[in-house]
Amino acid sequence: MKRFFQIALVAVILATTFAALPPDNKYFEIAKNIEIFTNLYKEVNALYVDEVDPGHLMRVGIDAMVGSLDPFTNYISESEIEGYRFQTEGKYNGIGAISKKIGDYVTITELYEGQAADKSGIRPGDQIIAVDGKDAKGKTPDEVNEILRGAPDSDLKLTIRRPGEKSDFDVNLVRGEVEVPNVPYYGMLNDDIGYIALTTFTRDAGRNVADALRALKKDHPDLKGVVFDLRWNGGGLLNEAVNVSNVFIPKGELVVTTKGKVQEWDRSFSTLSGAVDEEVPVVVLINKRSASASEIVSGVLQDYDRGILLGQRSYGKGLVQNTRDIGYNAKLKLTTAKYYIPSGRCIQSVEYHDGEPIDIADDRRTPFKTRNGRLVLDGGGVKPDIEVAEITDIPIIKSLLDKDIIFNYVTQFCLKHDSIDAVKDFRFTQFDEFVNYVEKSDFHFETESEKMLKSLEAQSTEEGYELKTQIAAMQKLIEQDKKQTLQEYKKPIISLIEKEIASRYYYQTGKIQMGLRNDDEVVKAIEILGDKAAYQAVLKGKG
Repeated sequence: MKRFFQIALVAVILATTFAALPPDNKYFEIAKNIEIFTNLYKEVNALYVDEVDPGHLMRVGIDAMVGSLDPFTNYISESEIEGYRFQTEGKYNGIGAISKKIGDYVTITELYEGQAADKSGIRPGDQIIAVDGKDAKGKTPDEVNEILRGAPDSDLKLTIRRPGEKSDFDVNLVRGEVEVPNVPYYGMLNDDIGYIALTTFTRDAGRNVADALRALKKDHPDLKGVVFDLRWNGGGLLNEAVNVSNVFIPKGELVVTTKGKVQEWDRSFSTLSGAVDEEVPVVVLINKRSASASEIVSGVLQDYDRGILLGQRSYGKGLVQNTRDIGYNAKLKLTTAKYYIPSGRCIQSVEYHDGEPIDIADDRRTPFKTRNGRLVLDGGGVKPDIEVAEITDIPIIKSLLDKDIIFNYVTQFCLKHDSIDAVKDFRFTQFDEFVNYVEKSDFHFETESEKMLKSLEAQSTEEGYELKTQIAAMQKLIEQDKKQTLQEYKKPIISLIEKEIASRYYYQTGKIQMGLRNDDEVVKAIEILGDKAAYQAVLKGKG
């Protein structure tokens, strides 16, 4: 109740302060609506038929308010600060595991090597049944992670259900500081072409990318190109986007300009140091989850014709967030500006559905030009110079991943294999076993043709046509073809299985190394970097 009276007092002060203002004044509207909200909050708490949790009620209201603005403006409560710290610093206090909800329980999907969860013997596939004796059934990963993250050196007890074990068991852990590297892997793809993966723009991202490139150049003086992987990189710190760009472009070049409502906050950011290398050919890999700082870096290299972008159109987040302290150790992550890259374009998507950006047709995007005069477009993300279809967009593969079929199969595989060969030597040869597993899993997926048939059936019924017999016959043909689909996509499915298996035995490094071995986009990038004339033709707009 003390908190309520504080809110009420603020409302009274605001109402008194703005009472003399005309009704069309913005501040009058603020005061009026705060008073209405306070009165509503009081009535619900006092008179609603069941007991309500005032904190939960307020959180729902706050989330609804910020959620009406854009998907990136968020309220961060005191209990969520560890998650915010991870996004900015790349470290947090916890057990060092990645999880998702599979069925009724949060399930461990990946471990950070040498961290608390790994040391305690927890494995991917383990389900968290209870935390410190409290039932975790139905809890979301965020709800469970709020408990898992806590003070360093504090104790935690998890009740685990493991596939292959007859009964649940307890695991005692000690939380520690988990530091996740933003450059988890770099190395050579062949004798001439290097590779650097950047997974997030947390602190020191620029320095770590620079160190990786220097190491590649030192060990391979005849380095002919670099594949720079920004796929699945959701962004991070704006200053690190500038620092990473500076690895490839020289001192004094404009990287990004921010513009918002408060003009005094508008800023331009340029590179401050000499580049590590201004000449080495670069292919930047991007996909639909490359966002924010990833789009700044990829867009900058495209605008200056410094590298070739390959993959799929990026996410489309051209917004800048700043955090504001709002009391009680809580923060508001608030969109305060849009950013513009050197050509003058902003890549912000202007349309969303369920929090996800909607593709904007090229004819609705404003044209700009790169330094060499190549046409580039604003809005809806960064479009790659060379587009390559993503295998996870294939309906059957998307369904296998979404329904955790591959993940669950690999869990069963690991029960039978204590170890595997080194990543470079391992080959998955049990595809027939996987097919049998899929069939026993009662796996179903819907093709685009089936979606069209459903639409046709609904439309024909509405218009009075009787097509059920014909539609059923076509559905039968599709079902027969679907049985062959697993074999049709055997190669990419095996690639995904091998990648998941490698992550279980060799952690994130093994997962990346295995992915590179089987990656069609990497193969294409190597091909481009190996053909100097073709590379230059793309940068000159002739490719």
